[in-house]
Amino acid sequence: MSAEDLEQYENEQELALYREYRDVVGLFRYVVETERRFYLCNAVDMTVRGEGADVFFDVTMQDAWVWDIYRPARFVKNVRVVTFKDVNVEELAKNDLEIPDGPGFTN
Repeated sequence: MSAEDLEQYENEQELALYREYRDVVGLFRYVVETERRFYLCNAVDMTVRGEGADVFFDVTMQDAWVWDIYRPARFVKNVRVVTFKDVNVEELAKNDLEIPDGPGFTN
């Protein structure tokens, strides 16, 4: 397999992942972004633990979808992430869930 073939394969996988994301985003209420992963989920709980410089985040999610090309199954019933890095949690507004039409956006 050449480097060009590998790059084409990875591009196809990324496009397939984006299309899956586009198909499932309307099923979820929250977006959770960590330093390693991007999640869609319907329930999220984040607890800040520790003191001073030793603070970390304990995040639990239920009914989640994971943005990860290399996972064979991206739907997960329960997820727990413990991290010292930043965590971003956003509640999706219904109008945020609409995928735009037009050039560059195909259904």
